[in-house]
Amino acid sequence: MTTIHDARRTLLIAGAGDTGSRLAALAATAGSDVLALRRRELPMGPGIRALRADLRSGEGFDAIPKRLDALVFCAAPDERSEAAYRALYRDGLRRLLDRCEIGRVLLVSSTAVYAEDAGGSVDEHTPADATAFNGRVLLEAEHELDAHPDAAAFRASGIYGPGRERMWWRARRDDPGEPRWTNRIHVEDVAAALRHLLDAPRIDRIYCGNDDAPALEHEVIDGLRARLGLPALGHAAGATTGKRVSNARLRASGWRPRFPDWRSGYHSPPPSDAQSAATTR
Repeated sequence: MTTIHDARRTLLIAGAGDTGSRLAALAATAGSDVLALRRRELPMGPGIRALRADLRSGEGFDAIPKRLDALVFCAAPDERSEAAYRALYRDGLRRLLDRCEIGRVLLVSSTAVYAEDAGGSVDEHTPADATAFNGRVLLEAEHELDAHPDAAAFRASGIYGPGRERMWWRARRDDPGEPRWTNRIHVEDVAAALRHLLDAPRIDRIYCGNDDAPALEHEVIDGLRARLGLPALGHAAGATTGKRVSNARLRASGWRPRFPDWRSGYHSPPPSDAQSAATTR
């Protein structure tokens, strides 16, 4: 198996949005032949070839090479419905795996596959028994990798970063946060982790992608409020919920987050009218 350090190796990034575009730039800088697949044609950076194709229907797949050194599947659905998730994640990934001979495959999944909601810790050994449709469909997509000898699911927690400003928006409101454990990973760290796994001599089947410090929601909100010059609100009444995601396996592989916690990852607040719809979990 070649890695993206090797010049002119072909990497297909299926779903070159924010995360995928960042990974594409890293891989192109390392000398890979990077193909960025999107449903809508948009200009990409130097050394990146844009492909217009639809993962849900297979339209445009004729332009995809039959032989790929690596595939990173990091697409995002246009709507939050079970049908849209299944058509994209499970069926779209299956369509690519059936069409192409691929070396290494990475699927960007989610910690939504875990049902834990009582404050407990989860890692790659924790049963993935989500009941919500998004977690169940993502598990179906992960199972598409079962027959592939060199593949991994990267279960990302709440991805945040530039343009994903929901927590800043929450902090500006006068509603206290919940006593709920939350988990996040900066988009730059997601891209770096994916590149790291593409380069690794061998990979495990599952990785949890998270920073070093799960945090209670109300602590994050009050911390951001302090940066805004607003008073702390404490937390709403109720039992502690949520889950704490461990990144121990990913760290043991040699990866280190640039932003190890929310304090280092949240920089200057956005303008007060920038209310992003992006979420953190």
